[in-house]
Amino acid sequence: MKVLVICQHHHGQLNPLNAAVLQASLKFHQRCDALLIGHQLEQAIKDLIHYPMIEQIITCDQPIYEHQLAENVSQVIAKIGEEYDVILALGSTWAKDILPRASALLGVAMHSDVIEIKSKEIFKRPVYAGNAIKTIKDQQKKKVMSIRATAFEKASIDTKHTAKIVSNSTNISCQKTKFIRSETPESSRPELTAADVVVSGGRGFGSKENFQRLEKLADQLGAAIGASRAAVDAGYVPNDYQVGQTGKIIAPQLYLCFGISGAIQHLAGMKDSKIIIAINKDPEAPIFKVADYHFVGDLFEVLDALEKQLVLPK
Repeated sequence: MKVLVICQHHHGQLNPLNAAVLQASLKFHQRCDALLIGHQLEQAIKDLIHYPMIEQIITCDQPIYEHQLAENVSQVIAKIGEEYDVILALGSTWAKDILPRASALLGVAMHSDVIEIKSKEIFKRPVYAGNAIKTIKDQQKKKVMSIRATAFEKASIDTKHTAKIVSNSTNISCQKTKFIRSETPESSRPELTAADVVVSGGRGFGSKENFQRLEKLADQLGAAIGASRAAVDAGYVPNDYQVGQTGKIIAPQLYLCFGISGAIQHLAGMKDSKIIIAINKDPEAPIFKVADYHFVGDLFEVLDALEKQLVLPK
């Protein structure tokens, strides 16, 4: 069984969550090939080359792939993927845009956000905002799926192993789409989906100015900042802060949340966190059902008490 793992990167910087997809690939075969599509991929290659399950790294390194537009990248994946039995990718916004297109070109159905691989034909994925788990038996000869990184351990590097590098010259230009610009928020904090510690806030803060109090705490803890959908809709923070089924799926070592009641879609995005600490004034808040520790009380009073215990930047 030949397995291809599409490894995601941002301008050559490898997404660390690819390691979970590589680990998941072992459920199908002890060896896989990794595919990198983009431009100036040298650093991404260095970051991948010592994963022991990777037999070869296939690189499509050309300027036309620099911005990884779905129109041509999906065609590249479909063309290279023809010779593979299983195609895996990290479950992300990128994958949601590109993988269904590649699957359609290959003529197969794909499975999104797989959380468990029971066998080479049986998989599990969440449905209804994580309230139910669907078991799928797929007897297609070719399988395409995205992997929820929070459900798998990350593969480890073995410096004794070095994957083979294979350059692929596939050249497919976009005919109907073009890159205009990319707007990426600048922040010195960890990226939300890769952070070990996440400090999150909800509508309980009451205003954008009050929500900014989390910034000091996040900086002291070296944490990323998250938010509930209600906080995003209220304009406290941008959309890319949103944690949940319609936002980002995360599983940090510590999830510390203030003023979040715990709507179903939010719980679906953070319930796999290793330790969850929730602060809410409502003793019946649904977030408490998944929290390891919880405090019933005013979030500002708890923040004040926490600030007294930590030396926060002024």
